[in-house]
Amino acid sequence: MKIKYKKFNTIDQKEINSVIKVMKSGILSQFLGKDGQFFLGGKKVKEFERKIEKYFDVKYAITVNSWTSGLIAAFGAIGLEPGDEVILPTWTMSACAMSILNWNAIPIFADIDLETYNIDPDSIRKLISKKTKAILVVDIFGKVADYNRILKIAKQYNLKVICDSAQAPGAKYRNKFTSTLGDIGGFSFNYHKHIHTGEGGVIVTNNSNYAKKLRLIRNHAESSLNEYGFTKKKQLANMLGYNFRMGEIEAAIGIEQLKKLKSIIRKRRKNANFLIKKLSNLPGIILPSSNNTVENVYYFLPFQIDSKIIKFKKSFITNFLKKNGVPIISEYENIHLKPAFQNLIIYGTKGFPWSLNKKKYRKNFYSKGICPNAEYLNDISFFAIPICLYDFNNDDLLKIVNCFYALWKILKSN
Repeated sequence: MKIKYKKFNTIDQKEINSVIKVMKSGILSQFLGKDGQFFLGGKKVKEFERKIEKYFDVKYAITVNSWTSGLIAAFGAIGLEPGDEVILPTWTMSACAMSILNWNAIPIFADIDLETYNIDPDSIRKLISKKTKAILVVDIFGKVADYNRILKIAKQYNLKVICDSAQAPGAKYRNKFTSTLGDIGGFSFNYHKHIHTGEGGVIVTNNSNYAKKLRLIRNHAESSLNEYGFTKKKQLANMLGYNFRMGEIEAAIGIEQLKKLKSIIRKRRKNANFLIKKLSNLPGIILPSSNNTVENVYYFLPFQIDSKIIKFKKSFITNFLKKNGVPIISEYENIHLKPAFQNLIIYGTKGFPWSLNKKKYRKNFYSKGICPNAEYLNDISFFAIPICLYDFNNDDLLKIVNCFYALWKILKSN
């Protein structure tokens, strides 16, 4: 089969009209990097932030030009310093680690849970040291992490928790939005996320002090410290600023997109649940599970091959599906194995520079074998349908199901 799927796109006349109004106003941005009424941006940016606060039931929303910028700002706001360690999953986007390196801090890669694909609390506990400052939790694929156990660990060791819900806006854990469960959280608004503004993101927090710092880091902090009363030495850590500001056009689009989030999530869940139900009869395929404590929002629909039942290599299965029109990705990230981390040197405080893969710090710091679950998934068992990219209809879903059944017939006959 050769199947063409409609691309996911929720931009319609409402967004177009909102952009036209901004264009006609002539005000595409109203940020100024200094004290005054425009330090917090223009009318649409402020309106978008208030609407996000209301939707996610959070005290403070700070828009940014990307979620990568949001992560950098979040780690700056908690006072991350050179030599501090942040525990994060290796199974995530590279920006998660790079935002830590931005402050000359050290990413410590934890393994993931094979069922949720999110950071494994047991792995976190094993990696905590005297230098650990924070845990970065990533709700990967729109699936929810085990927040109960993670937050207990964080409380026990007095660690900050950053919630990266870039792929999971609207996901909930025990009826609370995942992004609001830690000290700081946020979402991505780039083009293939649930809602998008082209590029962009938002940081959310219930902590007023963090909110002040985040707004400073977003907009040239060094020029506006007095406005927020940051004058003491301890308060000035990481109070250098960037231009992480969102424009009025992106904010206007975001206001309209936010209105559509519930319907987008509803359709994603319907499509994912349809595929899970139809494919559940196939032996040797491990499907996503759920429980009453979580509400997943499905960015990818992940699968695993049970190698005890299926003796064919993963490449045979994924190549068959691809050739017959099923959109498939066959691997995800294992950041600890990326070339950038094989001879990483950190500069910044006493005892530095440290080459992290040398004996001076930890031998084989970022070597293969430190995250066996994540490595096993990429090498042996994982593949996924990127449902974030397509607007599937019922016929599309049935064709995908039929292709799976045709493949399993071949597997069985051999």
